[in-house]
Amino acid sequence: MKKIHLTAAAALLLVLGLSLTSASAEEKAGKLSAMDIFNLEVAGDPQISPDGKKIVYARAFSDVMTDRRCSNLWIVNFDGSDNRPLTIGNFSDGSPRWSPDGTRIAYVSDRDGAPQIYCRWMDSDQVAKLTNLQTPPSGIAWSPDGKSIAFTGLVPGSAPQIGQIPAAPPGAKWSEPATVTDKLVYRFNGAGYLKPGYYHIFTIPSEGGTPRQISTGNFQHGGAGIRASDVSWTPDGRFLLCSTNRNPDYEYEPLESEVYEFSVENGSVRALTHRKGPDGSPVASPDGRYIAYLGFDDAYQGYQVTHLYVMNRDGSGSKAVSSSLDRDIASPQWAADGSGLYFLYDDQGNTKLAFISLDGSVKQISGNIGAATSAYGGGAFSVAKNGAIAVTYSKPNIPGDIASIAPGGQVKVLTAVNQDLFAGKQLGEVEEIWYQSSIDHRKIQGWIIKPPAFDPSKKYPLILEIHGGPFADYGDRFDIEKQLMAARGYVVLYTNPRGSTSYGAEFGNLIHHKYPGDDFYDLNSGVDAVIAKGYIDTDNLFVTGGSGGGVLTCWVIGHTTRFRAAVTVYPVINWYSFNLTSDIAAFTTKYWFPGFPWDNVEHYEKRSLLSVVKNVKTPTMVLVGEEDYRTPISESEQYYTALKLLKVESVLVRVPGEPHGISRKPSHHAAKVSYIINWFDQHRSRP
Repeated sequence: MKKIHLTAAAALLLVLGLSLTSASAEEKAGKLSAMDIFNLEVAGDPQISPDGKKIVYARAFSDVMTDRRCSNLWIVNFDGSDNRPLTIGNFSDGSPRWSPDGTRIAYVSDRDGAPQIYCRWMDSDQVAKLTNLQTPPSGIAWSPDGKSIAFTGLVPGSAPQIGQIPAAPPGAKWSEPATVTDKLVYRFNGAGYLKPGYYHIFTIPSEGGTPRQISTGNFQHGGAGIRASDVSWTPDGRFLLCSTNRNPDYEYEPLESEVYEFSVENGSVRALTHRKGPDGSPVASPDGRYIAYLGFDDAYQGYQVTHLYVMNRDGSGSKAVSSSLDRDIASPQWAADGSGLYFLYDDQGNTKLAFISLDGSVKQISGNIGAATSAYGGGAFSVAKNGAIAVTYSKPNIPGDIASIAPGGQVKVLTAVNQDLFAGKQLGEVEEIWYQSSIDHRKIQGWIIKPPAFDPSKKYPLILEIHGGPFADYGDRFDIEKQLMAARGYVVLYTNPRGSTSYGAEFGNLIHHKYPGDDFYDLNSGVDAVIAKGYIDTDNLFVTGGSGGGVLTCWVIGHTTRFRAAVTVYPVINWYSFNLTSDIAAFTTKYWFPGFPWDNVEHYEKRSLLSVVKNVKTPTMVLVGEEDYRTPISESEQYYTALKLLKVESVLVRVPGEPHGISRKPSHHAAKVSYIINWFDQHRSRP
């Protein structure tokens, strides 16, 4: 894969305003530097061939000269031999899917400028472009006979018209006209302002041709902001299954989805589920007798455990087969013999692959499933007809590689995509920690990353890094940002305070209508627990976090002055304004709050970060992307202005073109973590 040259690294460091001297010192000492964000690669989306002999996967990388994130398709034998690229170039090739007979691979690529569906014949390596769509396709799925490919895409519509407006005379150059919308969700994080129209289900002949629209109506069957599942076929090839929300008020009840079947012949549609709550990820059993799907009975709670259900093909006899497992189920896939399903779940910060029989008995197959550059959960897998499995594999020192699991066998890691990057570099050691919260003595799990060449007899500055969500989990996974903090000499603590997932329904709902709140004690007690180990310089404590972690960063410094400096990253500050400007307002007003702001003013005010800002004395950086529509930039601007009015030392950093997360561009990601560390460096107390 393309790797960065030193001269390019030096040039980009100067553009970013980062310290070339500091980065060079880190590299000479065998430590990671911010420029290594360009060098990092991740292997994901492993798709095993139907016969279990080969695995195709997407290998993500960054191009330093264009500041672009890219990915190519690679293929490796099940035993790890012959690992090689299928596609090359600085493009985005992804979503590989084997044909049922294993002779072809369909995938999505933007190598002609816009994402389209391509097909590769494996015997001849010939490639055909199958579509010429105006908008990107998603969720490609082969029909059982291999003659068709299903996908979802946007059917453009017209914006509402409000009377007549003057037209430009011939030859005149007028500015862009105004846009009109009548939708509740009119913009979405990452996608920007949405084009008018509806996402629908299509099929296309597998050798190419004209797409045929299957679904109809003014409903969204995919797209940004819509919780629709990818389509899947029934074994007879006559129907497509999709979970979507086809209710007239779908924008106002965002979780009210059902499992639908769509006739491939005539497009007729029928709901197979009829309950209050989400029903998603439907997959038919190999013999066509059953349909498995995910969901829960909606109680408008902040956190609700997602269970696995199995029903008869006609929608009758639904049963929650995973009711004994108090964890969220994800990515169900049937075994070839129909005896049960494989699935993923997070448990105490570790993503696991398991198998569940139809009687509800669960057998764990593997842990450490994941592929990312942060400590959040995730991962992917696929299963061949013979029971062979391909998975993504991650550990604190492995961002994401491909592994195979033979039927009844052990995990074998097949790739080492970052071996060249990590050669000669020492990562920070990760240690698990459990401690008690001072508020109720509840056990809290966390992890400590120590600087390379850590010496327990020395004193180190500490960074408390808080996860977002808030209903999410950190775990024993690789995290580039935290490793970069450790490489600069900091001990880093990250924990799963109350409200985190992977600990069950009761723990997750401790913050229902109480966030932020007692999670402060969970976090503060974690700092005390690390200090008790004896190697922390208590005069140099720092705190940061993004999104929900940004919320808690502001909550923490509003309750204690023990931290020398803070960086709050794309936080929510004013719950009232957040619920009227965020792209998920219909969700948050129902699930995170008891109702609308104007009906619950006191409740919103009590949880506002402005309610404690007058207590803040900590020097604070506010860091946000200018195209963040999840926690809009106006939230960060409110907090920054409040700090300045209170004469608290503070700076506002706005990153152009970035949505929530600030990682769309590799250079912006490098700048983000560098700004955080440099802010702390500036405020460290040194002998």
